[in-house]
Amino acid sequence: MTADDLSIDFEEGGIKTTRQLDKVILSKGAWTTIMFRYQNWDFKTESYGEDKFTIRRYQKRNGEYVPRSKFNITNAKQAKMIVETLQGWIDD
Repeated sequence: MTADDLSIDFEEGGIKTTRQLDKVILSKGAWTTIMFRYQNWDFKTESYGEDKFTIRRYQKRNGEYVPRSKFNITNAKQAKMIVETLQGWIDD
């Protein structure tokens, strides 16, 4: 398995409850960091909800990637605030 094979797609009861839309590998190596864009299935509306984002860290041990930490960004508004803050810090 490689970092390219990692996914957050998750199926339960024949329904893909977490659907990965995209990913960017931010770093590779013994510690791999990946940012994912995804949607969760809403059982009430029987449709996927708004886009969400998560940054996940994996440690490679004995050829396997073990999840070690994650940070979830729950909506586009929060994502924009993070981008604006980082951009401000970088520009200073």
